[in-house]
Amino acid sequence: MIITAIKNGKMLWFLSKDDLKKRFAGSNLGLIWAFIQPIITVLLYWFVFEKGIHASATNLRTGVTVPFVLHLMAGLVPWFYFQEAMSQGTNVFLEYSYLVKKVVFKIELLPIVKTISASFSHIFFVGFMIVLFWIMGYAPDGYTIQVLYYSIAMWCFSIGLIYLTSAITVFFRDMSQVVGVLLQIGTWATPIMWTIEGLENIPNWLVIILQANPMYYIVYGYRDALINKIGFWEHPILTAWFWGVTIVMYCVGTTVFKKLRVHFADVL
Repeated sequence: MIITAIKNGKMLWFLSKDDLKKRFAGSNLGLIWAFIQPIITVLLYWFVFEKGIHASATNLRTGVTVPFVLHLMAGLVPWFYFQEAMSQGTNVFLEYSYLVKKVVFKIELLPIVKTISASFSHIFFVGFMIVLFWIMGYAPDGYTIQVLYYSIAMWCFSIGLIYLTSAITVFFRDMSQVVGVLLQIGTWATPIMWTIEGLENIPNWLVIILQANPMYYIVYGYRDALINKIGFWEHPILTAWFWGVTIVMYCVGTTVFKKLRVHFADVL
């Protein structure tokens, strides 16, 4: 898969840009819609939690209280990417069924197209987030570069999942609905609006389950890079767990895809 993607880099770039444009074709604001919804979501959560119920974000790893909007954005920005990549990628073979039926087209590129397409808005929001942090007193430094590492890690985890869900969706159309429900649950099961240290009187087994969520590693990684100034190498167990799960998920996803792809054209 990786070698095929490298060899077809120009095609991937073209298809990814075209995919983003096509998604908002026909609307007056066009690509602006890719940024409006995430911004409104951030403002809504910020207003409800900080202005409505007067929540403050205490970073218990360092004992420093940070503005809630910064704590929130460091969690929402990676989640926005994961959510978009998964929701769009799960239906990729249904959306591009006309390409799947072409014998000469390498359909294994299509899930990658969706992950790259979702990256365009993610890059914008990462830049916007870093500027906002800078304005509010958290200037970029060497640790900030880790945002790139965690973004790549999230991409690697997403692509394995998308190969799995997109292949199953061809035969089980309800998979897209299942993914949507799981993403809704994941929004609250992932420490976006909360921190694991802030949870009181919860059993250790539940803490372990919450930390086993690969997106826990990503969200906390963004906060470590922008707020805590902690290197990913300082969490060797979580890092090993994340990459172990990611490798297993990639192997499972690509294996299922290869076994089912020969039947795609007959079903679509």
